[in-house]
Amino acid sequence: MKHQIFRFLTVLVVASLVLAACAAPAAVDTSEIEAQVAELQSQLEAASDNEAMAELEAQIADLQAQLDAAGEEAAEEEPAAEGQVELQYWLWDNLQVPAYQACADAFTEQNPNITITITQQGWSAYWDALTTGFVAGTAPDVFTDHLAKYPEFLDKGLLLDIEPYVVADSVDTSIYLVDPELWVKDGSRYGLPKDWDTIAIFYNMDMLEAAGVDPAELNDLTWNPQDGGTFQEMVARLTLDANGNNGLSPDFDKNNVVQWGFVSGPGDAGSGGQQQWSSFAASTGFTLTDGPWSTQYHYDDPRIAETLQWWADLHNVYNFAPGSDTLAGTDNVGIFQAGAAAMTTEGSWQITNLMGNSTFPVGVALLPTGPEGRKSSINGLSDGIWVGTEHPDEAWEWVKYLASPECANTVGEFGVVFPAQQPAVDKALAAHQAAGRDISAFTIEAAAAGGTYLLPMTEHGSDIAALVQPVLQDIYDGKVQAADVLPDLNEQINALFE
Repeated sequence: MKHQIFRFLTVLVVASLVLAACAAPAAVDTSEIEAQVAELQSQLEAASDNEAMAELEAQIADLQAQLDAAGEEAAEEEPAAEGQVELQYWLWDNLQVPAYQACADAFTEQNPNITITITQQGWSAYWDALTTGFVAGTAPDVFTDHLAKYPEFLDKGLLLDIEPYVVADSVDTSIYLVDPELWVKDGSRYGLPKDWDTIAIFYNMDMLEAAGVDPAELNDLTWNPQDGGTFQEMVARLTLDANGNNGLSPDFDKNNVVQWGFVSGPGDAGSGGQQQWSSFAASTGFTLTDGPWSTQYHYDDPRIAETLQWWADLHNVYNFAPGSDTLAGTDNVGIFQAGAAAMTTEGSWQITNLMGNSTFPVGVALLPTGPEGRKSSINGLSDGIWVGTEHPDEAWEWVKYLASPECANTVGEFGVVFPAQQPAVDKALAAHQAAGRDISAFTIEAAAAGGTYLLPMTEHGSDIAALVQPVLQDIYDGKVQAADVLPDLNEQINALFE
């Protein structure tokens, strides 16, 4: 019992000494009390009389109280570090964390009074957490923003106008490849261009070789919503049943597919099907809106109905692509990397993941050419400042650095995304070339005259997504025909703007 009490008191006293030492400034000298505690500890360990032990324990407890009081006093008297600020910075892409941590480290080295804490969450969880943070008042100081999301944040007064800072610091907005005015509304600015992306085809090199397909063939594919053109023929050629028959064979068993030629999904309503059907629809000349800040959507256009119906039929009629049952719990990237599909369409932000982390060689090809040419969405991000931040000046310094050539070049060297500044893009291309990756499809599409378009950028984004997503799902699952449901959906969407 004696030794148990001693061990307990020793831990307690040592803990108090550590706390006191951590909290006490040099002006508070507790060495004499600490010496007395050490002496009493020795006596307690040697004692055998219960009464004597109780007396020693009482004395130690009294000294401990004195040490605690001294520590509390020191903590109260110790001034906070002059001007020290910690900024919370959120992003959704785990692949970009190392690049931005490098930027954060360099920024703090230049600004020792500001530290950056980076938090990463997956796409859906990220936006949910941001929404919760805005409501609860716990949102990050700075966060990665998306062109499709920011109009709604702006409408709700959640973003800080950085135009006064941009003007005061003479920020040169001409250095950006992406139009910086996309982040300006009514004379106020809510971000600076961060990066850009386009969409292309990723393909499994081994599957193409096994099918006798020259990868160069993919760059010349055509598509239309009536029969899918040579793109659908290629998808069929790369689809195999259990007996080794491809989708072009009269013996093909669509109920026993072991390899799909293509994988995607119903489409993300929040971005207008960015990685999925958006580029296909755009290649018919279709536009979902009339441009930034539009108050009209065009889901009632027959061209989008035809495109979405073809998209769904690729699975429901032909089984050249997996359906929702297969996609449950995963996505197109998961199916592709599992070696279950030969091709998928994805954004340039997936280059490092799909080409670097797959267990088979992966190539990249241009999107197919549609009736009105080859079209890819081009999207851009920025870093926004929450209007509720307690450190707007420091947050601006961080945002300014994030949009600077120095940080852009750092990000470019990691080769994860294409920064919004040409020298940094060159560094990204060099990184990919050094890794043996030909990713020219993305830059060719970006440079093509009239080859890119913007995704929807309107108010009511979350309400529109809530209306559209279940309809896309029903079309993809074959429960409804696109032409039957899209006109009514469009009326509901446009009613939001009335």
